[in-house]
Amino acid sequence: MLLTFLRGQAQDCHVKAEPKHESRPDMVAALRGGNTDQGMDGEGDPKTASMQQALFWSQIYREVLAMEEKVLERIQQLMARQSPEARREVELTNVPVVAAQAARFRSRLGFWVARVHELE
Repeated sequence: MLLTFLRGQAQDCHVKAEPKHESRPDMVAALRGGNTDQGMDGEGDPKTASMQQALFWSQIYREVLAMEEKVLERIQQLMARQSPEARREVELTNVPVVAAQAARFRSRLGFWVARVHELE
């Protein structure tokens, strides 16, 4: 009987749905950062790009990848001075996001370097 009563109340209440990830810039960035198929704004298709485009995007990806690698290195330095609890949280949250971004940029750089070699 109590379950019947509670079930009736549960059906009457309305729970507000969680906002979609599209409304959260952090979630959009995390999804974008880990998607190796996601190019940068204005980036063309490496398969049809000219030598000039391939060289340009190779340089852009080298720059961004170098920055991401420095960020990861700095995170490691900072983590060395943290408590085990804080370090674990950083390992679970910050590190995977930055590592995924670096992997994406490394992968995209590979597409462009391959295109340069193809055109040479």
